[in-house]
Amino acid sequence: MIEEIGKQIETLLQGAVDYGKTTIELTKLRAVDKVSDVAASILSKIAIGAILFLFILFFGLGLAIWLGEVIGTLYLGFFAVAAGYAFLAIVIHLFVIKWIKKVICNFIIENFLY
Repeated sequence: MIEEIGKQIETLLQGAVDYGKTTIELTKLRAVDKVSDVAASILSKIAIGAILFLFILFFGLGLAIWLGEVIGTLYLGFFAVAAGYAFLAIVIHLFVIKWIKKVICNFIIENFLY
């Protein structure tokens, strides 16, 4: 009888050890899933940002050249576009930066918690 109880306790302890190992493995797999999901989301956003940056760059160059031809001197077109970008940067810094921070923080929290 004592031997049976000992075997049952041994079986129970082995089950607990197996459960612990399985739980640890599951936690690792969940962490890898979350990290890979966040990394993929961030990389896709970076790719879209790079394409948008190139669009804005070439659009600005074209606009500067066109304005330079309209004004009569090429460098004034570039100065006008640079002034427009500076104005846009100031407006974004003053009014939109808090919103952008909030969106980025919510994106990161959402991807890690859900």
